[in-house]
Amino acid sequence: MSSIDDEIKEEIANNKILIYGKGTKSAPQCGFTAETVQFFNKYGHPFEVVNVLENMNKREALSKMTNWPTLPKVFIDGNFTGILISLMKWKLRVKWNHY
Repeated sequence: MSSIDDEIKEEIANNKILIYGKGTKSAPQCGFTAETVQFFNKYGHPFEVVNVLENMNKREALSKMTNWPTLPKVFIDGNFTGILISLMKWKLRVKWNHY
């Protein structure tokens, strides 16, 4: 396992909701990352964003780890949730007051 893999696992473990995307929470740099940030902001759930544009090796490692090539990548409670459409489905299944 590489140090990048270890770093990713630590980031995921330290955040209940973590988004790997293009840009930051305050300045998303693509529409999909912006929509995902808006999704969590709308419901007031604490989350963090890791800007993978700053580390292309991390972006590649995440694609291998998740077997999913696109961004953003969302992890909730340590599990890869997927992309925005997956979050919308998740919203229908989860009681939001737990987050």
